[in-house]
Amino acid sequence: MSIAPNLRLKVCGLRQAENIQEVAGLEPDFLGFIFSPKSKRFVGEELRPELVRSLPAGLRKVGVFVDQSSAEIMQQVRRYGLDLVQLHGSEPPTQCAALRANDVGVIKAFAVADAVDFAALEPYALFCDYFLFDAAGPQPGGNGTRFNWELLRRYHLPVPYLLAGGIGPGMAAELAQLRLPGLYGLDVNSGFETAPGLKDAARLQVFFAELQA
Repeated sequence: MSIAPNLRLKVCGLRQAENIQEVAGLEPDFLGFIFSPKSKRFVGEELRPELVRSLPAGLRKVGVFVDQSSAEIMQQVRRYGLDLVQLHGSEPPTQCAALRANDVGVIKAFAVADAVDFAALEPYALFCDYFLFDAAGPQPGGNGTRFNWELLRRYHLPVPYLLAGGIGPGMAAELAQLRLPGLYGLDVNSGFETAPGLKDAARLQVFFAELQA
């Protein structure tokens, strides 16, 4: 799905089979599955590898990990046929490089509070396909809070990024007007849930349509 202004859409934190199929039917660009055991949206044993592998080829499957070993990450990549891994902890550039050397795409997430240290991002630039900027909070992600997007006005690195944190219904008009340098897409999660890990497909469908309007 290409949405104005040519943004891509990632829906993260899914785990229930029927809900995954519902959301996949809306044709987002990415679906995210959380493999961090501490997350309220941890896939556990509920997520079936055969279901993930059977998703449409154009839908990129993302595994979300937090400070986990490369061996553990690659085990899940192979089991579920993941296209990308999203590293949502304090993983160093060397781990991004090692994973990418195994032919898996890498999204490195960064928590944003009152400022963005662009110099700290530079060592990652050669080893990541995308960055993701999320609001800092008590959890590595899924806090449902928003940071000041204008902090990204000075972004100058060559890595495209996804915007996350506090994105929910009623925000499509504002998001469609964003013209931030490097902005590639949106990552939505808790703002469209009826319970942790369960997305409201009807609200997502309205949001998608509003972004395209």
